Amino acid sequence: MTDHVSTRQRIGVHRTGAGRPIIFLHSLLADGSSWAGITPLLATRAETIVLDLPGFAGLPPIEGGLAPIAAALAETIAALTLPAAPLVVGNGFGSFLALRLALDHPSRIGAMVLIGAGLRFSDPGRAAFRSMREAAAAKGLPAIADTAMARLFGAAFRADHPDLIEQRRSAFLQTDPAQFAAACAALETLDLTNDIARITARTRILVGAEDQATPPAMAEALAAALPGATLDILPGLAHVPQLQDPPLIAGLIERMT
Repeated sequence: MTDHVSTRQRIGVHRTGAGRPIIFLHSLLADGSSWAGITPLLATRAETIVLDLPGFAGLPPIEGGLAPIAAALAETIAALTLPAAPLVVGNGFGSFLALRLALDHPSRIGAMVLIGAGLRFSDPGRAAFRSMREAAAAKGLPAIADTAMARLFGAAFRADHPDLIEQRRSAFLQTDPAQFAAACAALETLDLTNDIARITARTRILVGAEDQATPPAMAEALAAALPGATLDILPGLAHVPQLQDPPLIAGLIERMT
């Protein structure tokens, strides 16, 4: 594995394997390590490139919402000198960044797998981001750690996997508070309805049937609006299905390579 930090773009890069490049973008409530169960299953046939986003895993933040981060991602992808435009796999926040990348820098994406995505959040969904942002600003990220875990996993899974939940909680608490607040604000106001038809990249949309952060209804609306997109609703899984069933998610990703 090759690891480095793109200093200009403030993005961590973790490369392994050889073959068609696949780039992984993590959720707001996770980090690049959330793909650790996926990459070994793909690295014999693809080059897997896991990115730690600005403000995560100890990296400095980038201010200004989704567009500046997408621009930094485009610069990072260009600097990787890949043999072909990559398959970009996003989860949650990473999915929305992938969509922004496809809109603003379409040459940097060959195809997409979006896990937990949509056009916009419902009013309750927007209120949830506002509540998390305000609570974190007043009391710090530990005050919303339980909320974050509940958005990542269903109750039964959390009860059955306490060690994993503790690992994910620890990773979440390393997020830069300013980046978290900015991301919440960006997602709170996100609306891609008028832009989505401009995206031409081949796209597969995945969503856990139990996803409370980006519910299936959001994925259904996105699939209906995005030309040529396919949709899979995954029974028994929630917002980070790659942590619940890595072989299933790896197989679905591989179908896009």
